[in-house]
Amino acid sequence: MKKRFRSAVFIVVYRKNPRTKTPEYLLLKRKLHWIGWEFPKGGIEKGESKEKTAKRECQEESGLKPLKIKRYNLRGKYLYKHTYKDRPGYIGQTYSLFSAEVGEGKTKIDKKEHSGFKWTNFKTAIKKLTWDNQKKCLGIVNRSLIK
Repeated sequence: MKKRFRSAVFIVVYRKNPRTKTPEYLLLKRKLHWIGWEFPKGGIEKGESKEKTAKRECQEESGLKPLKIKRYNLRGKYLYKHTYKDRPGYIGQTYSLFSAEVGEGKTKIDKKEHSGFKWTNFKTAIKKLTWDNQKKCLGIVNRSLIK
């Protein structure tokens, strides 16, 4: 069987703190496949554009509708540490980076994939994120928001 990479998007979900006007980032506590902190991400479904995937995954993983989606000129690739039954034939994932601004509202996570969530500032988020590729993505989005 040919070894393949699953096509996906990373979405740095943020909202502006009403008091300070600075961005707060949504971190999700992962429990499916591995344990640690991440931001929303997900696979591109057949016939779906990357932008549409970013909007869908933002809503599915946060319960919040994106007000604004932005695509960044960053793509990456990584290998899975294990093989997963729900991803037969895949050895890793490719990703494109997006950000999604959301408004106030109740955050609702997908309990199959995540055990909790946290809204936090950049400094805390960069320390909590598990993977270096996500830390890099967060840095890129944060720099574009505080210009």
